[in-house]
Amino acid sequence: MTGRGTLPLRAGALVALAAIPLAAMAMGESFYLAFGARVLIYAIAAVGLNIALGFGGMVSLGHALFLGLGMYSVALPAHFGIDSGWIHLALTVASCALAGTLTGWISLRTAGIAFIMITLAFAQMGFFVLVSLKQFGGDDGLAVAAPSNFGRFGLDSPLAVYIAAFAMLLGLLIWTDRLRQSSFGMALRACRQSGRRAASLGIMPRRCLLAAYVLSAVICGIAGLLLANLNAYVSPSTMSWFVSGELIVMVVLGGIGSAFGPAVGALVYLGAEEVLKSMTGHWMAVFGLLIFAMALVGRPAAARLAVDWSRRPRAVGANRRVLSGTTGTAGTERK
Repeated sequence: MTGRGTLPLRAGALVALAAIPLAAMAMGESFYLAFGARVLIYAIAAVGLNIALGFGGMVSLGHALFLGLGMYSVALPAHFGIDSGWIHLALTVASCALAGTLTGWISLRTAGIAFIMITLAFAQMGFFVLVSLKQFGGDDGLAVAAPSNFGRFGLDSPLAVYIAAFAMLLGLLIWTDRLRQSSFGMALRACRQSGRRAASLGIMPRRCLLAAYVLSAVICGIAGLLLANLNAYVSPSTMSWFVSGELIVMVVLGGIGSAFGPAVGALVYLGAEEVLKSMTGHWMAVFGLLIFAMALVGRPAAARLAVDWSRRPRAVGANRRVLSGTTGTAGTERK
């Protein structure tokens, strides 16, 4: 499938996503609207993780920390009567950028398994800090007292969250596609494949990877802001390693390193989860077997579709080289 041939598919997918609210209202099924918004939000988080994991080769098992920070950046101000969405957004960006810089700066001094474990440790630290804050609900979580209000537009309903998430995801996919082909994207992929070779070209690998890690953290935080408004509830469990693992699976399912893959992976993962839940109470066992089967047959069909979407005629050769190098971690390459 050529890049030109994928244009109708992209347009069709966007039209289908835009039509979900209309279809849900026509059927009187608010569940589909809320589910669609949830898929879009997790797609945003997966696209954010892909910048660190897919482009930079940083296997982070702690990105749930930033998702949780984004959620509590809404819940805590709202708890004190602050409902300004601009303040919520500023707190989200500031907290995630600060946490991403600190944790990324420390984590990038390690490599391989150590990098994975230290990112996991940071997320668990955030989890236990929030659990200990009994005045804000502790492990019971905290209700969002007021939704984020951006002037005339407030995230006070699933439809409003869906519209905001759809616009955010659309802009993010276009930006990520451009980022992948930009000088920074090329430098980032060079750092992933060989830090020493990148350094010989004048690139500073650690700074480049840290910038990608912070960008990834901020995007995951914004996804958390939207998720808090959708659920009207936040919980420390959002920072658990299980959520980080889910995001990684979404990225891998859709196509690691591709621009559109993580969004497809989020749709496949959450869609399969809901279908299996409706069929059996033992859906987790079946879901595990399904992922196992996908791993056995090689790159999932969703990944192939996403890669085809991202492929362009002038960059076919380059993309193949990139995809062939995604199995490595940032570990030994940065040494």
